[in-house]
Amino acid sequence: MDLLDQENDALRSLEDRIHQAVQLVNRLRQEKEIALAEKHAALQQAAQAQAQLGQLVSELESMRAERKQVRTRIEKLLGQVDQLSGA
Repeated sequence: MDLLDQENDALRSLEDRIHQAVQLVNRLRQEKEIALAEKHAALQQAAQAQAQLGQLVSELESMRAERKQVRTRIEKLLGQVDQLSGA
């Protein structure tokens, strides 16, 4: 093998490594874009879940207040029934 062949082999090797590096960079960029899209989707889902949680908490508080009112009315009615049966 003469010097020219060695230089050509070295050049081909360098070209191959550069090509591999370019492919790696492109693949990493694509993976980054996918990861960013997944992050964005996850943040949207988290925001929706947070909003739904707020609605559920509000609904729960409303139901508890309603239950308390119903309990008070029933106790009042039972008190009136007790008065009728005692009279």
